[in-house]
Amino acid sequence: MFSARAWKMRLAFALGASLVGIVATGFGLASLQANQLFFRLAENAPLAPLLLTPLGLVAVTWIAIKFFPGSGGSGIDQVIAALEIRTKSQVLSLKLAFGKILLTLAAQCFGASIGREGPTVHVAASIMYSMRRLVRFPPDYMARGMLLAGSAAGISAAFNTPLAGVVFAFAEVSRTFTARLATLVTVAVLFAAVVSMALMGQQSYFGTSNAGSINSPGAWIAVVLCGVIAGLAGGLFALFVVKGSRMLAPIIAAHPLRVAFLCGCALVAAGALSDYQVMGSGYEIAKSVVIDGVQTDPLFPIYKFIASVASYLSGVPGGVFAPALSTGAGIGVDIHRIAPVAPLEVMVLLGMVGYFAGAVKSPITGFVIVMEMTNDQYVLVALMATAMIGYGVSYVISPQPLYHSLAQLFLEKQARTKESARL
Repeated sequence: MFSARAWKMRLAFALGASLVGIVATGFGLASLQANQLFFRLAENAPLAPLLLTPLGLVAVTWIAIKFFPGSGGSGIDQVIAALEIRTKSQVLSLKLAFGKILLTLAAQCFGASIGREGPTVHVAASIMYSMRRLVRFPPDYMARGMLLAGSAAGISAAFNTPLAGVVFAFAEVSRTFTARLATLVTVAVLFAAVVSMALMGQQSYFGTSNAGSINSPGAWIAVVLCGVIAGLAGGLFALFVVKGSRMLAPIIAAHPLRVAFLCGCALVAAGALSDYQVMGSGYEIAKSVVIDGVQTDPLFPIYKFIASVASYLSGVPGGVFAPALSTGAGIGVDIHRIAPVAPLEVMVLLGMVGYFAGAVKSPITGFVIVMEMTNDQYVLVALMATAMIGYGVSYVISPQPLYHSLAQLFLEKQARTKESARL
C-alpha cells in the first residue's frame, strides 16, 4: 500500500487503460465517418466504387507492406500470437498500432467489409504493452496480464460491453484463468469503460432491442433453426477464411497486390449486386434490423458473406466482428421469412449469436456480447442455447478456432520471414 514503485505501476496501468478508452472511442467515431464517406460516394457516383474499391484495396495493401509490415488481418490473431513469442515489440509497437488504425479507416473509406473491433483489440494491447516504457512491470504482468487487459479493455470500449470484454479475454485470447489475471483484466475494463462512457454516454452499441421475453414453444423452435443454420454458415465462413489464408499464403507472398485487386473485384461485385448494402462494417444495417425490424434483401447474407471473406483475404487490416453480426442478422431475417415461428426481433438476435458462435468458436463471448449490445436480458437463455448449438454444429464444417488458427498462420509467416532474412 505504501510502496512508491507499486503505486507507479498502478498509475501506469490506469493510464494505459484510460488511453485505451480514449483511442477506442475516437477510432469508433472515425470508423462511422469512414463508412458514411463511402456510402455518400456510392450514392452520388454509383459507378465510382467499381474502380475505386479494387484500386483502394491495392493501395492500402501496398502501404501496409511498405510502411507497416504485420498490420494486416484482424488484430486479435496478432495479440494471441504475441503471447507465444518473445519479441512482442515487433507485433505490439505503437507505430504498428497507428498503422492499424490508419489503414483500417482507409479500407473502410473504399468500402471494405471489415470492422474496427479486432483492430481495436490490437491497438489496445499495444498501448498497454507500451506502458513498460514508463515503469518496469513484473515479467508476469507483461507476459499475459497487460496483453489480456488490453484485449479486454479494447472489446469493452469498442462495443461498450464491459462484461463481454472480460469474457472475451479469457474465453478467446488466453483460455486460462487465474485470480491475479482476472483482477488485472477487470480493472483495465473498468477504466476503459468509464472513460468511454464519459465521452460517449452510457448507451448500448445497437440501442435497446424490442425482442422481449421467450415464452412460446415457437421461440424454442427458432432457437434450434437459428442455431443450426446460422452456426453452419458461421463455420463455413471460418473455413473459407482459415483455409483460404493458408492456401493463398504463397501467392500472397509473391503477388500481394494482385490478390488485393482480385479480392477487391469480388468485394465490389457483391456490393454492386446488393446496391452496396453489404459494403462497410454492416453496423447501420444490423442496427436497423435489430432495433427497427427492417427486413434485408433475401440475398443479403450471401452477398455479405462473400464481401467479408474477400475483404479479409485481401490482406487489408480489419476485423470480422461487425460483419459477422450483420451477416447473422440477415440470416435471422431470412429464417423468419421462411418459418416465422417467433417474432422477427427474436430471430434476428438468435441469428446473430448463432453465426458469431459458429464463426469465432466462442459461444460465451457470443451470447454475452449480443445481450450487452442490445441491452436485452430477457432473451439470455435463448441466446445461450443458440450459441451452444451454433458452436456445436459449426464443427461439422470447421473444427479449428478461428483466431487461434489465424494466429498460427501469423507465427508461421513470421518464422518464414526470419528465415528469409537470415539466408
